[in-house]
Amino acid sequence: MKGLLGRKLGMTQVFTEDGTLIPVTVVETTPNVVLQVKTVETDGYNAVQLGFDEVKEKNTTKAIVGHCAKANTSPKRFIREVRDCELDVKVGDLVKADIFEAGETVDVIGTSKGKGYQGTIVRNNAHQGPRSHGGSKNIRHIGSLATNGITSRQGRIMKGTVMAGHEGGYRTTNQNLTVIKVDVENNYVLIKGNVPGPKKGFVMIRTAKTSKGNSEPVTLVDYSSKEAQ
Repeated sequence: MKGLLGRKLGMTQVFTEDGTLIPVTVVETTPNVVLQVKTVETDGYNAVQLGFDEVKEKNTTKAIVGHCAKANTSPKRFIREVRDCELDVKVGDLVKADIFEAGETVDVIGTSKGKGYQGTIVRNNAHQGPRSHGGSKNIRHIGSLATNGITSRQGRIMKGTVMAGHEGGYRTTNQNLTVIKVDVENNYVLIKGNVPGPKKGFVMIRTAKTSKGNSEPVTLVDYSSKEAQ
């Protein structure tokens, strides 16, 4: 298992040499600092703790300041663990984007966009009611909460019943995404498709857990060359 922290910058599109368009998400991957290496002997499990994005000491806690000081680095805003990490690193080392390569399959974890209070039509993809025959006042209502008589017998609503409520703002994972390009010099990774969260949101890229294999790397058009212009 490999992992890297980054920041979502937004989406764009790239072209292969045969003219195929690929929608990609640009993820900034400034080198991560290894803050702690956990082992079975000391912590009960194996993990590597990474830190990303510097933050001023006045804007964080003394605990984080002291924790990062052990790695001889400044306080970090985004700190996450990579379980069962196969990287051979020690505290204070830098982890760069070159741990991944084009064509590799990854999972991207982030916090989804907050949508606020939403009804069951948006939140649970429920059907709308009839617009005629007496249903004009209940078009977007939830309808009956009864579950095969359980509600009437037990006098309660069962857990998991779809209802209106807060939508978004929770941890989610987009699985089996393909890495299109890794640019170590400019510290960014291009990932095919979308990833969770808004622009400038923090994400974690890790090795895919349910991958069926990696894809063949594609050759992109280089617009910096004179031939492309």
